[in-house]
Amino acid sequence: MYEEVTRDILIRVRPAFREDDSEPDDSRYVWSYTIEIENQGAETVQLMSREWRITDAFNQTEIVRGPGVVGEQPHIEPGEVFAYTSGAPLRTPSGFMRGSYAMRTESGEKFEAVIPGFALDSPYNTVTLH
Repeated sequence: MYEEVTRDILIRVRPAFREDDSEPDDSRYVWSYTIEIENQGAETVQLMSREWRITDAFNQTEIVRGPGVVGEQPHIEPGEVFAYTSGAPLRTPSGFMRGSYAMRTESGEKFEAVIPGFALDSPYNTVTLH
């Protein structure tokens, strides 16, 4: 599990390779990732938008931006955890994701909450040590 804290917002990420959804012969590798966003602060926050940087093994990066997550812009109260699962396909057997959430406090202050970078590794990834 990967973790990062920004302004009392703890973000945990748990990636998993999706063997059944992947087609290695067609250069299609799929991962799911579960995100938990825990508000450890004293003020309710709202997740407004997201930005992902998804990098494959050829160092090709795709940037994905959009409102909210999984169709929601959740309000997360102090002590509350919001969790969701989503997915990402790559054309290589490994890669890396990192990103951020645009957050807004009840008082209207905006800030970026860092999503920790995490590895996308599959059993098809071959590593050679020299």
